[in-house]
Amino acid sequence: MAAQHQTITLGGGCFWCTEAVYVKVKGIVDVESGYTNGQVVRPSYEQVCTGRTGHAEVVKLVFDPELISLREILEIFFVIHDPTTLNAQGNDHGTQYRSGIYFSSPDQQQVANEVVAELGASGTYRSPIVTEVLPLSNYWPAEDYHQDYFARNPHQGYCMAVAAPKVAKFRKTFARLALD
Repeated sequence: MAAQHQTITLGGGCFWCTEAVYVKVKGIVDVESGYTNGQVVRPSYEQVCTGRTGHAEVVKLVFDPELISLREILEIFFVIHDPTTLNAQGNDHGTQYRSGIYFSSPDQQQVANEVVAELGASGTYRSPIVTEVLPLSNYWPAEDYHQDYFARNPHQGYCMAVAAPKVAKFRKTFARLALD
């Protein structure tokens, strides 16, 4: 009998970039951009951009654990964003761009904490990892125009400058997990 799909939600800065990578990963069944762990119910992009809702821009990943492990998903996550910058990724600044792993089970929490601890002890980063590991709370999907943004707008300036290099880095580092 096949394993049931699982869901993990990740915040790695702008959701356009994170989504652009994970739609190319074997074993990822669905990717949805959204907002999580804030106080406002059903927030809009404009509200989240103010930094006053407490939400992070995230991607909700549905994955098949028979094809990809949570550990592999998190290994990709830590390669495609900087987990040492508090409330920022590149030129994007604000609490909505924080690094976070938002789990939906105790097993996911354990794996996330293990990966963060291992990376922290490895010396991979010059600064401490600031990725928060918290239970998923108050998730809301982003507006339709944010879904599949990179695929629909590959020549948009931000996509060319920020998302495309992240996709290329993923493909180079994790070729065995890349679709196409």
